[in-house]
Amino acid sequence: MKSIVIYYSYGGNTRRVAQTVRQALDADVAEIKTVRPYEGSYNDVVDQGKREIDSGFMPQIEPLHIDFSQYDTVILGSPVWWYTFAPAMKTFLNQADLSGKTVYPFATNGGWIGHTFKDFKNMCKGAKVQEGLNVRFGEDVMQTSESSIQKWIKGIRG
Repeated sequence: MKSIVIYYSYGGNTRRVAQTVRQALDADVAEIKTVRPYEGSYNDVVDQGKREIDSGFMPQIEPLHIDFSQYDTVILGSPVWWYTFAPAMKTFLNQADLSGKTVYPFATNGGWIGHTFKDFKNMCKGAKVQEGLNVRFGEDVMQTSESSIQKWIKGIRG
């Protein structure tokens, strides 16, 4: 079984979790990057994120040259922005055909997961979306135990 971890990370927390998952599964990895990076203070980005979520905006992302026929399993990671995944993840999911794949989503957040996992299910048409992993952070300190993450990874391994 070949796996790929595809993630968007704004502040680095999602990247940290993605690397942990990638290493544990010996998976390939791809990072979603916006063509125009978010700039300004944390609060500026939070405000911009809210406007983008509210309007359904999908920022342009750098091309990811992924041959999905090589993968059975796709692990998707995103920070939670206003109770859902980041707009860059929405752009990716809108472009990618994950039908026939088994998808394992994870989300990093400060405590408000909202409808993120339901949104992953809705956007991954034709895929078998598994239970997501909610990884909580307080600032840059991970509050979810490493053992919880390893248990979730073990479920992917089967």
